[in-house]
This record gives sequence, C-alpha cells and structure tokens, in this order.
Amino acid sequence: MNEQRIRMDQKIQTMATRLSKSLDVNMRKSFLPDERKALRRFSSTEVAQILGVSQDFLRKMFFEDKLDLGDIETDARGRRFYTAEQIDIARHEIARSSTKFQHIVPRRRDGEHIQIISIANFKGGAGKTTTAIHLAQKLALDGYRVLAIDLDPQASMTTMFGFRPEIDFPEAGTVYDALRYEDPIPFRDVVRKTYFHNLDLAAAGLLLSEFETETAHALRNNIRPPFYQRLALCINEVEPDYDIVVIDCPPQLGFTTLSALVASTSLVVTVIPSMLDVASMAQFLQLTSSLMATIADVGASPDWDFMRFLITRFEPNDGPQTQMAAFLRTMFTDDVLTQPFLKSSAVSDAGLTQQTLFEIARTDFHRQTYDRAIESINGVVAEVEGLIKTAWGRK
Repeated sequence: MNEQRIRMDQKIQTMATRLSKSLDVNMRKSFLPDERKALRRFSSTEVAQILGVSQDFLRKMFFEDKLDLGDIETDARGRRFYTAEQIDIARHEIARSSTKFQHIVPRRRDGEHIQIISIANFKGGAGKTTTAIHLAQKLALDGYRVLAIDLDPQASMTTMFGFRPEIDFPEAGTVYDALRYEDPIPFRDVVRKTYFHNLDLAAAGLLLSEFETETAHALRNNIRPPFYQRLALCINEVEPDYDIVVIDCPPQLGFTTLSALVASTSLVVTVIPSMLDVASMAQFLQLTSSLMATIADVGASPDWDFMRFLITRFEPNDGPQTQMAAFLRTMFTDDVLTQPFLKSSAVSDAGLTQQTLFEIARTDFHRQTYDRAIESINGVVAEVEGLIKTAWGRK
C-alpha cells in the first residue's frame, strides 16, 4: 500500500511537471519574439469609442497637428492604429484643448478616496476572474490608473497577464511575500508593470495558500498586524499611484478573502443564474455575514461604497436562466447590476490563448459574436464606473 502511494505521488508530480512545461512552451510560441504578451494596437474607430469623441473630431485634431503621438502605425489602406500609450496621450491632449473635454481624463481628484473593488464568490466557475480582468483592463483603457491584485493561489489572473507562477515566481515575487507574517517585504516590491498601459499587477502563486495556515498560527500567538489589516496596509503603501484597485478573490471564504473584504471600498459578487449557483451564493452570504460580524467586534468592519451582484455567463435564450435572473432582480432589485455578463464563445475562444476581448481584434471573430460580447462587457464596466463616480461625489 505504501509503495502504491509513493508511485501515485510520483506519477502526479510527473504529470504536474509535464503539464507545466507544456504550457510554458505553448506560451512562448504564442507570444514570440520576446516570449511576453504585448497589447495589440487599436483602430481609429476603437480609439474614438474609448475616448468618447467622434472619428471626425479625432481626424481633425490629428490633421491640425494638435495630437503629438509620435509614430503611428498604418496599414496598406492607410488606416491608422494606435497603442494604448498613444490613446492616453491623446486623451490628455484633447482634454487640454478645451474645458468641455476635461471629463475624458477620469482620474481621481483631491479628496476622492481610492476605489478598491473585490470580485468574490464562494463557488468556482462563476466568471470571477474573467470579470476581474476585463473590468481592470477596460478601466485602464478608460484612463484610470489601475492595480490588479490576484489573491487566488490558482493564479488564473496572473496567468492571463502572461506569467507562469510556478516558473516566474517559484519562491518569491507574489503578493504572499508582502502579506506573510515572517519578514514581509514592501508591497511596492511585488507590484509589477504589465504590457497593458495604466495597469499594474500584484501576482499570485501557490505559496499564497500558506497565508491561510500561517494566519491560524498568528491568531494563536497574537502576531500583529492581524490578518484582516495586512492587505489594507499593503494597498496604503501604493495608494497615491492608483485610482482603482481590482481584487480577484479566491473561490472560498478564508482569511485571504476576508482580508480583501476588509480592505475594500466595494464588492461585486458574481453569480451564474442557476439554482445550484444561487444556493451556493446564499451560503456565501450567510457565512460572510457571520464572519464580518465577528471581525466587526474588533473594530474592523468595512464601510463599502456599494455592493452589487453581477449575473455572469448569462444566456438570454435559456428559459430557466432568464427566470432565475428575474428572481434575483426581484429579490435584490437595484443591488443587481442591470447589465449581465453574457456567456460568449468570443470570451472563451480568446481565453484559449490567455487573452481577453480587449486584446483580441474584432476581425478574429464573427463580428456579431464579438460585438455582442464586447457590448455586454462595456455595459458592465460602465455601470461599475458610474457607481465609482457616485462614490466620489461626481454627477
């Protein structure tokens, strides 16, 4: 029996090693020549949509030499394509050209607190990471300075940013190194730039799971600061550098998730509109309430600006899903975001190459499929952005 167990341990280890190496080779093939992800360029139509101006206005600004964007890539038909950095430069130059365009630079102003949004769910597969990364990327494209924090030891968000945690961070370099109780390092040292302009990442890895077991020991020995303050203190270190933080929580309600909820200014709970998923969410809410009440007894209850439910992987033509979505809206009314995150082959197909819809060109898909998916995502982000602006006291 013991020999069999040893052989199975070795077999599983062999499987893990082979799979990891294969995925690394696949990533290197996908992102040549520098073996790292790079963000595509955006067409004039997309740039106008991102900036909220007309194409005619953008063309006029360009031909009147009011936009100093450096070298702009053009194709054989003379169509221009812009980098995310060039879009951001254009945003600021257009805003300087007239007071009526100052709103297109949305960064937080003096007196507005940083927005820290946790994306959470008790159940895996509810679109949590997909929501978090699309939200972070679209907010960055919209001109906000965004920090994405991956708190899931499975590191799906980190992988989507082009990293292989077991290879890139085998022993150090993740958010765990800033959260750990023994010799934590400054949080700024684990935050890294990404290929996505205005968007930085605090990566995750398997070592992050150690935070759960170490916290049990820390509570027994009254090690300070306590677990529920550690992430908030980390974010405070870099607070001046960002407008919005998006946290991808693990699919469980442990010490790591609780630290995120305490640090947050808002919470988005993803839910698939099915009976099993809604029942799981009910358990999540019950347990969250109980644990948050316990933390509140020691003065650590968060003061959220908003909490919303987001219906994910939604299929409008699915009768039972439509009924369950209506049930949720009846139950929670305005606490459910109006726009659902649609289930789309465009999102899943992009994910096969570890990309999002903002990284994949529209021409890579059937246009109707892409347009329907991107409209859904943009609608979700627009609602969240509206809640952020309300929290900041803007009209």
